[in-house]
Amino acid sequence: MAAAQQNGDRRIVVGVDGSPSSREALRWAVRQAALTGSVVDAVIAWHDPASYGGYAWLIADTCDADLAAKTLSEAVDSVSAGGGVTVRQRVMEGSPARVLLDAAKGAGLLVVGSRGHGGFAGMLLGSVSQHCVRHSPCPVVIIRGQRDS
Repeated sequence: MAAAQQNGDRRIVVGVDGSPSSREALRWAVRQAALTGSVVDAVIAWHDPASYGGYAWLIADTCDADLAAKTLSEAVDSVSAGGGVTVRQRVMEGSPARVLLDAAKGAGLLVVGSRGHGGFAGMLLGSVSQHCVRHSPCPVVIIRGQRDS
């Protein structure tokens, strides 16, 4: 069991949605992986709006696996040039918080960006990062990037 736990500790899961804060989170995760000898699982969620009441949260107007994969690939390409860190890209169907929590099982760290919604707007919208902090099976790092418009 110790060997399995040690391997999990060397895996960093990071949520990517194409936003500036998620790119900062990915950048941070890649730097941390370089320091710790970890691999990075860059994860993006997509969903069929018909199955979620037509509410497209993760990528504005995007509910397509191919577009999600393209968004993820562009983010990884822009952030992880060089450095020798393995970044595995995972495109998963489901709500962002659930996808990230599932991906974080057995990981050493979960990294998410914060879009900067606070106060009343944050309560109305809900917060993937808050949900992850409350329910994650591993430590969570929240990276605050520039405010998204």
